[in-house]
Amino acid sequence: MFEFDLFELTRAMVTTVVGLTAVLASLGVILCSAPIYCALYLIGHMICLALLFLLYNAEFIAAVQLIVYAGAVMILFLFIIALL
Repeated sequence: MFEFDLFELTRAMVTTVVGLTAVLASLGVILCSAPIYCALYLIGHMICLALLFLLYNAEFIAAVQLIVYAGAVMILFLFIIALL
């Protein structure tokens, strides 16, 4: 009656888990009162976003997301917060 493709089912489950993790990390950014933890939650959200880009076969955008945003910009934010 129904044909189940194991690859598509696994991909859908992984996409759901990564998406929910991204939502939880963004809630952590909003609800956290300490700025250092807020920045760490934002890094986690950006990593989840890069994983979602990988799942949708956008490898270049995922690499740019990790290198530019999660790598350079967020580390700069962490240094600025640490200096305050």
